[in-house]
Amino acid sequence: MPIDALSAANAYRNQLKMMQDAGTADTGSSGGSGAAGGTSFMKMVENAAQDAANTQYKAEAVQMGSLTGDKVDLTDLTTAVANAELSLQTVVAIRDRVINAYNDIIKMSI
Repeated sequence: MPIDALSAANAYRNQLKMMQDAGTADTGSSGGSGAAGGTSFMKMVENAAQDAANTQYKAEAVQMGSLTGDKVDLTDLTTAVANAELSLQTVVAIRDRVINAYNDIIKMSI
């Protein structure tokens, strides 16, 4: 599934917003490094996972609405399913990268 310019721009905007939100969380702590850096990264990952789950839930709700006879526009259904698919592919790609990085660290000699 090719990614169009609008989807890429929206993904970039969402990532920038998450990073800005994480940056404002760091300013409230003392120094803004160490544990605060870990907390902001954890918050960013948590927000990304929650966004992916919300996208899946929205697509499921639109699909169920179309099956139960609610007035659902075909373009809304297609867009919701495409967004859910893209979100799932992103999560799987990140998971694969994390597993590969973990395996590379395990293979390192001490």
